[in-house]
Amino acid sequence: MSKTEFAKPGNFIYPVPAVMVSCGTMEGEKNIITVAWTGTVCSDPPMAYISVRPERYSYDIIKKSGEFVINLPDKELTRALDFCGCTTGAKIDKFKECHLTPEKSSKVSAPSILEAPVSIECKVTQVLELGTHDMFLAEVVAVRVDDLYMDEKNCFHMEKVGLVAYEHGNYRELGGSLGSFGYSVRKKSKNRKRK
Repeated sequence: MSKTEFAKPGNFIYPVPAVMVSCGTMEGEKNIITVAWTGTVCSDPPMAYISVRPERYSYDIIKKSGEFVINLPDKELTRALDFCGCTTGAKIDKFKECHLTPEKSSKVSAPSILEAPVSIECKVTQVLELGTHDMFLAEVVAVRVDDLYMDEKNCFHMEKVGLVAYEHGNYRELGGSLGSFGYSVRKKSKNRKRK
């Protein structure tokens, strides 16, 4: 195998989550921004981040309120996901244009997106100025999921959602499982017959 080096270094960590971040308030100014620079930072306390360009309309809303909601879209929301990343809330109401419902969140003032299967409510703890984007580090204060993906034992089935990822200019639906955490080192059952 041989590899070619790009002329200029850049971000090439793909796929990444493609999420719809809602911000503002239920009663006043609210918006949705599509973000691909997002992820987990810490598990205890649970923390996440989003990186946003300072010139984006949502930037000042999030910086002023200190709150946002990361909404994970399914494949049915892909068109809205793209639309919210290609337009500005300074000129249009993205909730209205995409026929999305702002839903009251449980712990933050920012609305969630009712149609999103997962909504992760966040409170900003720090803003890091990094260059083209500023990173909003935030504590996750609540996670709400669509009852459709919960079973009778109150377990959430992420594999049934049809989550969307972003990969070098394209949206991809996440597919089947290749294994579960620890499968490579898990001991085989003693009851299993040797071949």
